[in-house]
Amino acid sequence: MSKKNRLIYLPLGGAGEIGMNCYVFGYGPEGKERLIVVDLGVTFPDMDGSPGVDLIMPDITWAAENADRIEAIFITHAHEDHVGALGHLWPRLKAPVYARPFTAAIATLKMEEQGQPLDVIRVVKPRPEVVEAGPFKVQFVPVSHSIPESSSLIIDTPAGRIVHTADFKLDGTPIVGEPFNPEEWYRIAREAGGVKVLTCDSTNVFSPLPGRSEATLADPLSELIAAQEGMVVATTFASNVARLKTLAEAGRAAGRSVCLLGRAMKKMITAAVETGVLTDFPAIIPPEEAVEVPRGNLMLIVTGSQGERRAASAQLARGKYLGLEMKEGDTFLFSSKTIPGNERGVIRVMNAFSEMGVDVIDDHNGLYHVSGHANRPDLEAVHDLLAPKILLPMHGEHRHLREHCRIGIAKGIAAELAINGTMVDLTGNEPEVVEFIEAGRTYLDGSVLIGAMDGVVRDRIRMALNGHVLATVILDEEDQPLGEAWVEIMGLSETARSGASLVERIEGELNEFLDTAGDKVLRNDDKMEEAIKRIVRQVSMEEVGKKPEVTVVTSRLVAE
Repeated sequence: MSKKNRLIYLPLGGAGEIGMNCYVFGYGPEGKERLIVVDLGVTFPDMDGSPGVDLIMPDITWAAENADRIEAIFITHAHEDHVGALGHLWPRLKAPVYARPFTAAIATLKMEEQGQPLDVIRVVKPRPEVVEAGPFKVQFVPVSHSIPESSSLIIDTPAGRIVHTADFKLDGTPIVGEPFNPEEWYRIAREAGGVKVLTCDSTNVFSPLPGRSEATLADPLSELIAAQEGMVVATTFASNVARLKTLAEAGRAAGRSVCLLGRAMKKMITAAVETGVLTDFPAIIPPEEAVEVPRGNLMLIVTGSQGERRAASAQLARGKYLGLEMKEGDTFLFSSKTIPGNERGVIRVMNAFSEMGVDVIDDHNGLYHVSGHANRPDLEAVHDLLAPKILLPMHGEHRHLREHCRIGIAKGIAAELAINGTMVDLTGNEPEVVEFIEAGRTYLDGSVLIGAMDGVVRDRIRMALNGHVLATVILDEEDQPLGEAWVEIMGLSETARSGASLVERIEGELNEFLDTAGDKVLRNDDKMEEAIKRIVRQVSMEEVGKKPEVTVVTSRLVAE
């Protein structure tokens, strides 16, 4: 093993997907590098690929196995895909956690929910404050995004400067939070011998026009809300404090009382106020007062922009929520973009409101939502501003990362497409892939963490697709059938194709097998189970066209 120091980069989540961000940087002798972890985020399950799962997190096995080498964890901002896994995964890493005040407040809640120690969270100020973590010197640089206090990281190492953008956009008037400051970034690019490595957000690389400021939404939203006669309900991302403020101000300007619905939204507003990020949010009323307000004088701002079943939007779509309900002539506004994969849930909510006679307005025309991520021209502007030697696209699906690499290479920047699990040596002037690490997913399933490949969810999917049969057989002291086999079914039609009972058909075939089976089979549990499963699946396929999951219970009486 070489004793020469090297600088490495290893994404464990967020590279090859949008969400579940987790990045590792290391410096030192090969295999003994000191490490820092940037972000511990989650992504969300769907009923097709991960039914019943509550959250999906990166597989941090490699980091956990090298936990004694981890100097610190840095959280760039408080979106769930960057901080949501902290409370669940921190016990495997046990390193101090650094974040700015608002992000630290949300991180503290994540740790508290899981019963983790809170004193490991260290609140830091933005640049020029420096956090020293082993061979790394890290600064938080304020950037604009769709949540307050989002930060890029300057990571200075003996091998050169890394700029990790995290999520950002070029917004000089973000309403809440700090604007993007090009002069500061110009200085960053010319310190410390320049920028060696840029790890950069790739989310909107296919958006051809420059991004728009959050401030451009104020007038269109005010005009829309003022023009409505019935109750107005708007939804957006709960973490988008600036949008919540713009919506509330528009509602108040239209002479409406404003009520917030949804725990996540209230949690974000509370954290923003307590940390000083938000100082002038319009007055709001509680739900118990809102029910007494005439519909034409009321505006609700609610959670559930992605169609989440338990959020306030979906609750209203199903009927009353906290005494409030939508009626014909009301207006529901999606001031948000539907994240790919959530379309069905959002459309379900839209159709439910439509059936009530509610007018649903989404963001197809771009008037009522702006992205929190840099578009292609903005990414190119940052490339030009920082002039990095190496570009590592991250925070994007494979196609985003590939396109971002093309842009960098066209500018003469050495670029590498490094998806989750790809370890890249950044020591020289060119990035070099040196190792591939197993980088899968970890599921929060109820109250326990399981591996995506453990088989739990796979079996759940099989049962959902094919149903389940429980077959029970009792044998006496001489290993002969005692009575008949009996069967219970779940998730299968009770009536077979022949018109007979499916249970009776399966039981009949099993009893014929038991009557003719030889002693060698009856005395061997494995052979019995194999034969019973084969018969159950064969009959089920013939009668209902399904091959169910089968559980066999064989009970043997023991002579006293």
